[in-house]
Amino acid sequence: MAINRQNVEEIVKAVGGKENIEAATHCVTRLRFALHDESQVDTDALEKNDLVKGQFSSQGQFQVIIGPGLVDKVYDEMLSITGGSRATKDEVKTAASKKQNPLQQAIKTLADIFIPILPAIVMAGLLLGINNILTGPGIFFDSKSLVEVYPQWKDFASIINTIASTAFTFLPALIGWSAVTRFGGSPLLGIVLGLILVHPDLLSAYGYADAKVEGTVPVWNLFGWHVNKIGYQGQVLPVLVSAYLLARLERWLNQKVPDSFKLLIVAPVALLITGFLAFTVIGPVTFVIANAITSGLVSIFGGFPALGGLIYGGLYALLVITGMHHTFLAVDIQLIGSEGGTFLWPMLALSNIAQGAAALGMMFVAKQEKTKGLAVTSSISAFLGVTEPAIFGVNVRFKYPFIFGMLGSAIAGVLLAMNNVLASSIGVGGIPGFLSIFPSQWGVFFIGMAIVLIVPFTATVLFGKVRSRGTDEAERTDDTTAKTSSKTEPSAPSHAQVHTDSVPVSSPATAVNVLEVLSPVRGRIVPLEQVPDPAFAERQMGKGVAVEPSEGKVTAPFDATVAHVIKSKHAVILEHASGVQLLIHIGINTVSLKGNGFTAHVAAGDKVKAGQLLLEFDRDAIAAAGYPLISPIIVPDGQDVIERVEELTGGDEAHRNAVLKIYLQG
Repeated sequence: MAINRQNVEEIVKAVGGKENIEAATHCVTRLRFALHDESQVDTDALEKNDLVKGQFSSQGQFQVIIGPGLVDKVYDEMLSITGGSRATKDEVKTAASKKQNPLQQAIKTLADIFIPILPAIVMAGLLLGINNILTGPGIFFDSKSLVEVYPQWKDFASIINTIASTAFTFLPALIGWSAVTRFGGSPLLGIVLGLILVHPDLLSAYGYADAKVEGTVPVWNLFGWHVNKIGYQGQVLPVLVSAYLLARLERWLNQKVPDSFKLLIVAPVALLITGFLAFTVIGPVTFVIANAITSGLVSIFGGFPALGGLIYGGLYALLVITGMHHTFLAVDIQLIGSEGGTFLWPMLALSNIAQGAAALGMMFVAKQEKTKGLAVTSSISAFLGVTEPAIFGVNVRFKYPFIFGMLGSAIAGVLLAMNNVLASSIGVGGIPGFLSIFPSQWGVFFIGMAIVLIVPFTATVLFGKVRSRGTDEAERTDDTTAKTSSKTEPSAPSHAQVHTDSVPVSSPATAVNVLEVLSPVRGRIVPLEQVPDPAFAERQMGKGVAVEPSEGKVTAPFDATVAHVIKSKHAVILEHASGVQLLIHIGINTVSLKGNGFTAHVAAGDKVKAGQLLLEFDRDAIAAAGYPLISPIIVPDGQDVIERVEELTGGDEAHRNAVLKIYLQG
């Protein structure tokens, strides 16, 4: 279809003109800009533009959502207007990262390191929670644990504890793998480095304090230089710094050593030098620094618990928006390793619930059904520990729910801090977070949970009712979103997946055919609100569902023409004979993988049969790279052949149930 050049010119003008564009590229759904000054962006002008379905800023990139297929033409037209050159996604990402200050860059680095290992840590936290229930005294019986009353459960609990504690025991190996990968080195060397730091021949870091008091700390005598022979279990800084050195050293050696000698020289030399420095310099210095940070936090919360709880509990949701919450994951791990428990994680769990309760309150305030549905599903997600859909999809949009969520979390934070409520591990946030809390402190934690459920919900509902008076802000905000999401510009073919059972149906107005869309990927079907990307979660491109894949294959749900296979192979566009276009998008931000982990078995223009293999993807590689696997299936807006789209959640592992019903114009 032809693009209105004036609309594209208005997009360029709205982002500050061509002089404000440092670099620009696009993915399958949106334009991605690295701008010199984002304050020059005219968001109102973008919202009024017929081509634009939404816009937001993330990690230094300003993103304008256009829609699949159409975005290619808009990008080409934009380049002809600005006279700019094509930029790769890496170039835009690099340009955007330059605008981040050192603190933002450090936060992003920590996020890149810890996000990939989160599944292992969360798994360990949940299992340790189960172990706490089995072994904690006073939960089921007075002064006794369940395993004491029923000894036959003792070994069962012991096995659970062994499985759960492994991730924390060998935490330096996990961090070493992720950190060395992030710094550009060999992941395998990172694993070996982490294992070196927790070798069984070393005195465990957990026993160092007692051994120091008793004077029994083992040492290496290096020609008169005595070096403590201790491990770094539960420590974060020693392995992070060592991993950085290892990666830099390995890369330097790879540049200097001839290919024929690399196998014999690079890895042994890099590990020997890094390991030696880790035990003699890096470890002792960072061990002192880490313990000083830990002691400082403990003393602050010990001396001023109410203030600490008020600040951290109240402002944690703001940290999520800025991305700074990732830094505290390392602090939590350090506290658990050094102190045996963290007082930060319990407040995090209640902050999740508070934002969920505030979002749920909007169900009783909002006027649009779309917003009501988003409020319900995003609140459930927050109650289970994932707050982004609630924060970005509902609370920040309306502002006051976000504020009331922080208020409830602040009150509960004061309560938890004053009672020194601790988590023995890091698990799932939200309501399941109680499993990580020491059982003896469940009572206080549950009172805090009641506070974050009642205060944000009640305040949001009452304030919203008074402020809107039936027609005010909630409805206006809903209308704005509806306008943003309901652009009528036709989209080019979009990747999704459909099963094509065409069934004649009659309605009072007109006769329509129904296309039943089955999931192209095996997995659990979830609402779009659970997708951690506002373009999908807010339906800015169209209706649909998402799937959490249980296998790495994408198959054709019906006979179709392949309209487009994205260059990075993470998405494919199918077009049904009726003209309906659907989008299948594997993972979130997986365009950054540049095709790694993806295999395309079809090309644009191919005719495919139902059940034919289209794409394959490596779930482990995507997860290891830190990208969410959840995959949207979208019916793009603006298709004249479609009367309406009905979203379903009945899909299962066997693909037997429809996940979408597309009602065609009669």
